[in-house]
Amino acid sequence: MKLYLGNLSPSTTDTRLNELLKPFGSPTPVEVIKDKMTGQSRGFAFVEFKNDAEARAAIAGLNGKEVDGSVLKVNEARQKPQGGR
Repeated sequence: MKLYLGNLSPSTTDTRLNELLKPFGSPTPVEVIKDKMTGQSRGFAFVEFKNDAEARAAIAGLNGKEVDGSVLKVNEARQKPQGGR
């Protein structure tokens, strides 16, 4: 299951997110999405768990948790719309 992690603080790093996710199972390495022009965090990231139970545990454990001064929003990632805008 792929998860969306949103409302990230600009200071939240990939390493910090990986540390937060590790207790819930075996996620793929998470990478904070960055603006191509500035290299600054866009405030969100994606991560995938092989096991849905682990992903649901991560949602339950991290959604609404304050991390680096921001309250995380963690939920199942939605599929990107196909074609058009």
